[in-house]
Amino acid sequence: MTETEHSRTLYLVRHGRTALNAAGRLRGHANPPLDDRGECEARAVGAVIARTRPARVYCSPLGRAVRTAQLIGEACGIEAESDERFMDRDYGPWTGELRDEVITRFGSVDAAPGVEPTASVLERARPALDAVLDETITAGPHGPVVIVTHDAVIKPLVRSIDPSRTELTAPTGSWNELVREGGVWTVVLVDQVPPVTRE
Repeated sequence: MTETEHSRTLYLVRHGRTALNAAGRLRGHANPPLDDRGECEARAVGAVIARTRPARVYCSPLGRAVRTAQLIGEACGIEAESDERFMDRDYGPWTGELRDEVITRFGSVDAAPGVEPTASVLERARPALDAVLDETITAGPHGPVVIVTHDAVIKPLVRSIDPSRTELTAPTGSWNELVREGGVWTVVLVDQVPPVTRE
């Protein structure tokens, strides 16, 4: 891939809500389905993303991300593709535990033994941003790339590009806009949450 390609847009989307999200529990490699609210969030973000006419939709292999990506893909008329590199952070023995209790016990989630380091998340996910963009450009379809993943992936990715984005919270059903031009990534928008209508 040369640096002669035009600028390209990528949307980082967080999956819709699950019961573990609602309860404030660490999800990680647990695989809860979207709850009713999460289904509505996924449809709402799908309606917004569809207006951009994306070329590809990728997602974490976990069910909550797959389902969100499926609903986005349906809205866009394209099939979502699973990619292990966008898997959620592994919380090890603390998966399913209350986040606040883990923080109280260890001072932070990062300090809890057995939790995948943020550096490890970045090591697999950061190069994947360029890879999926390059694959899409090489394949030929024009349009943005969408990646449906998790807050523990989105936050370090965005902050690795723009460390000033300390306000980023990545709520469920939100999207963030990144642009790469001349090989350089820029964060354009964060924490965009479309209005959700219950069906």
